[in-house]
Amino acid sequence: MAADTLKSTTGAGGGAAAVRRLLLDNGALTALIVLVVAMSALSGDFLTTDNLLNVGVQAAVTAILAFGVTFVIVSAGIDLSVGSVAALSATVLAWSATQHGVPVVVAVVLAVATGVAAGLVNGFLVAYGKLPPFIATLAMLSVARGLSLVISEGSPIAFPDSVSHLGDTLGGWLPVPVLVMVVMGLVAAFVLARTYIGRSMYAIGGNEEAARLSGLRVRKQKLAIYALSGVFAAVAGIVLASRLSSAQPQAADGYELDAIAAVVIGGASLAGGTGKASGTLIGALILAVLRNGLNLLNVSAFWQQVVIGVVIALAVLLDTVRRKAGAAPEAAGAGSGGGRGKQAATYGLAAVVTVAVVGATSFLHNGSSATANPKVGLALSTLNNPFFVQIQSGAKAEAKKLGVDLTVTDAQNDASQQANQLQNFTSSGVDSIIVNPVDSDAASNSVKAAGKAEIPVIAVDRGVNKATVDALVASDNVAGGELAAKTVAEKLGGTGKIVILQGQAGTSAARERAAGFAQGLKAYPGIQVLAEQPADFDRTKGLDVMSNLLQAHPDVQGVIAANDEMALGAIKALGAKAGKSVQVVGFDGTPDGLTAVERGTLYASVAQQPSQLGKIAVDNALKALRGEKVEETVKVPVKVVTKENVSGFSG
Repeated sequence: MAADTLKSTTGAGGGAAAVRRLLLDNGALTALIVLVVAMSALSGDFLTTDNLLNVGVQAAVTAILAFGVTFVIVSAGIDLSVGSVAALSATVLAWSATQHGVPVVVAVVLAVATGVAAGLVNGFLVAYGKLPPFIATLAMLSVARGLSLVISEGSPIAFPDSVSHLGDTLGGWLPVPVLVMVVMGLVAAFVLARTYIGRSMYAIGGNEEAARLSGLRVRKQKLAIYALSGVFAAVAGIVLASRLSSAQPQAADGYELDAIAAVVIGGASLAGGTGKASGTLIGALILAVLRNGLNLLNVSAFWQQVVIGVVIALAVLLDTVRRKAGAAPEAAGAGSGGGRGKQAATYGLAAVVTVAVVGATSFLHNGSSATANPKVGLALSTLNNPFFVQIQSGAKAEAKKLGVDLTVTDAQNDASQQANQLQNFTSSGVDSIIVNPVDSDAASNSVKAAGKAEIPVIAVDRGVNKATVDALVASDNVAGGELAAKTVAEKLGGTGKIVILQGQAGTSAARERAAGFAQGLKAYPGIQVLAEQPADFDRTKGLDVMSNLLQAHPDVQGVIAANDEMALGAIKALGAKAGKSVQVVGFDGTPDGLTAVERGTLYASVAQQPSQLGKIAVDNALKALRGEKVEETVKVPVKVVTKENVSGFSG
């Protein structure tokens, strides 16, 4: 009996010791557990089945990309192209299947082959061209993104219905993206641990010259390694496009950085030789938990990036300290000291991450989940543009006036990120949602999910296709584009040479305004369009693009810009010509734009009154959640603001 008791106690102690060792040897796992506990304590909406499944879905694309990047990093390389390759692969699938009648199975094979081809080019440039991996894959990042835009002509392409089911759920509860993530994770783990090429990755990453001298065909192995990364990028692109029901030419922009961060957080070394699939999965989950939790806690969209960056840096830095603390005493022959060093460093990691997350979110979050006030979520396409900042300002002012708890999210012009944010709103049970879509097609699935949850949805500035919203609060982008074209044409007397600065390729606002410009110019055959170039709604890019166009077209007489930011960049490039020999017309009526109109450097701006859009959207969100009747379309008037009427314009 005593022996049995001793055996039982020893077994229990051994189990506890095994768990303790698991946590001590996996700093990222410890950090993930700490984050989950912290988020659960701070938000009652976090630890629910629906929300945890949301976290899994939101981690899926990053994790799949990161599994492929793990192969490259283990072999001491880097792959910056995976986000662009994902977008290109999805675009090839949608383009071939829906526009050229290719059977869906063949289209999927073509998409994966596209990923393989991109990976092989990367591998060839690195292994045989002797280019640094950073340079080779940076070049592919640009090439793949450009090809995606060329094939799609800058517009989203509807995804085949049979493939779109990858974005659905099995049995009404298990998201398919999570299932795909698990399968691809198992494949990655098998490749790394059980195959010749997996062992080659570790050998090359540990010491490439030694691997070569041992008879390993390093160059051929690198070809295979980058090709594998391309396969995983293609699968990630297909899953992402399935969630959005469309292939977005700008999809997965910047995802390569998240993928690399996930791999490094998961314990891999950028110097090569270490890393595993399970660690990469944990790294991707840490990023997803952070973003999900910060949304639920109503942390400012601006501060979210700061908090995420700081926590990532702390996790990686302290995990490095933990490894060194364990390695140094062992090298000196003090084994037990190494264990104590690792234990102290791991506990330090947990403590610092806890303090960082709990302290930052407690200090920064803007609302209380315990309030009885109506809760409204505002999902904006971006807050890097003054126009949308004004929408936010108008919405916040009206929410404060009406006693509404308003949570604002910033999708950074990423349709997938916005889908995640809308999912978070739905799972956290907000009373109403206001959405300013990054893309009108990509937002449809998320809006449908909110409708199933009986949450009223108001669209602002841009509509949502293939889904029902309670109201659309917007100005007419096409009509505004026609006004802009008419304004510059009449200023030039019906004849002249102009250039057009287009918005971000793939966005509905850019397409609609460009259509308006084209329609408006039909009435003025004497106007010659010298060039049309995208400047992505960005002032700096507007400056650069206009500077380039002036080299080719120094005789330009007019500029139409799809927003005021690009118009202001063009004015900077034009210098003394602006408002004199060259007339510039912008769009939006932002404060900086109106100031330029007043000074005479910007001839006119088609003003949308963005603060009014935000105010009216909040009003309609309240009406809808109270069951009051709302108009399907609420048009906020646009008007052309010139120097003559700018002083009386309220904006």
